[in-house]
Amino acid sequence: MTTVRGARARARIEITAAIKDEARRQLAAEGAAKLSLRAVARELGMVSSALYRYFPSRDDLLTALIVDAYDAVGAAAEEAAAGSADRRPLDRWTAVCRAVRAWALAHPHEYALIYGSPVPGYAAPQDTVVPAARVGLVLVGIVRRAHAGEGVALPPLSESLRPEAARIAADIAPDLPPALAVALVAAWAQLFGLVSFEVFGQFHRVVEDRDAFFAEAARRLGREAGLLPRG
Repeated sequence: MTTVRGARARARIEITAAIKDEARRQLAAEGAAKLSLRAVARELGMVSSALYRYFPSRDDLLTALIVDAYDAVGAAAEEAAAGSADRRPLDRWTAVCRAVRAWALAHPHEYALIYGSPVPGYAAPQDTVVPAARVGLVLVGIVRRAHAGEGVALPPLSESLRPEAARIAADIAPDLPPALAVALVAAWAQLFGLVSFEVFGQFHRVVEDRDAFFAEAARRLGREAGLLPRG
């Protein structure tokens, strides 16, 4: 009986992966708004009722793809941070930003699913919140380590923003000064703004050496988040 259950579990994993792979192919060809369970089933040679046992609705399949995408870019950021653990905080920050960009350029349709236009009629459930935070948590961790070690340069903070800064800090990094928390959120947003401009073609005929441009922009974001330059 255990062998039978194990075989069924493996088969379910394989079929689930095949469904997701076909759905990603359709995302690339048609976009998320046109994703259809019936079309996925047809391409896989399945009847729709069989596919519904794996994903009861289009939204369930979209959620699975969104979670996978967030987890993939989050894993890329975490691996870059771990691989540069012996470097200065600003260098680690830049390495993480480069890893995020590299993943996005290699997976533009999955990137568009999580950072592009909202899918009409779809509302992301709570299941997506933790995966979506992975890149941000890596950046917070780099600044937190710098704050506890070599120190940081506190960014300016206006009086009018202090209440909101305190709330943000309490939510994302209660051990860091509110000015750093605000700078981190701004840098996180600007990082994905830079990546989105490149992925969606907004740098066409504007920026030619995009590797050098991005590296410099990422370092500037790190400095704005309080990380000290070399020396």
